[in-house]
Amino acid sequence: MSTTKPSISLKLLVDKKAKRVLLSEAGKDFVDFLLSLLSLPIGTVIRILSTDGMLGSLGNLYQSFENLSETYIQPEAKKDTLLKPNLLVFEGAATLLALPDNADQTRNVFTCGNCKRYVTYNPKDKCPNCGWTMSTLASFANQAAQASSSIVKGYVKDVVTYMIMDDLEVKPMSTISSIALLNKYKVKDICDLAEVMVSFGMDEALKFLKASLESKTVLTDVFLGEDSSRGIPI
Repeated sequence: MSTTKPSISLKLLVDKKAKRVLLSEAGKDFVDFLLSLLSLPIGTVIRILSTDGMLGSLGNLYQSFENLSETYIQPEAKKDTLLKPNLLVFEGAATLLALPDNADQTRNVFTCGNCKRYVTYNPKDKCPNCGWTMSTLASFANQAAQASSSIVKGYVKDVVTYMIMDDLEVKPMSTISSIALLNKYKVKDICDLAEVMVSFGMDEALKFLKASLESKTVLTDVFLGEDSSRGIPI
């Protein structure tokens, strides 16, 4: 079995003098990863980052609800609806962020083997009509259509190269935009710039998610931050 961790290749434009990343040049896979972050429920974000790594009080809220006895929970309510929400995300984000196993790309639907009047996503649910366990896998009328619609194939087209700013602004790569960026940051000597190829894997993805909630200089924080082990020439 292969133990190779998934990764995405990125090209960074680094201002060595200012010690910052001006932009990243990337393809569809990285842009899809970034946009997938917008689809993550807050409960999933907290689980990924762990309560110790969260800013503010949301981590405490999550932990206290997780520890709350079932005695105080409404009978029809389920803790996992908030703590482990089901989500449908781009496959690259699920892999890079090591999302929990309930972040499936497809979802099965179940019914009871008796009256078959209701369906559920949870095979342990009881049928509200006859009381049987709803563990019988239900079939979709158009299985092929269901399969194709349950898998998110990403968000942007794979026809151009994209540029991602330090604050995560995304736009198609262009010479004019690059020149405008150099003017914006008052780069006077191109000798101060370096192109650096890096691999973006699971460790970076977790740092990226956390930094995106805290910072306006995400690329710099992740690749040039104090906890970065990158040998980037600065």
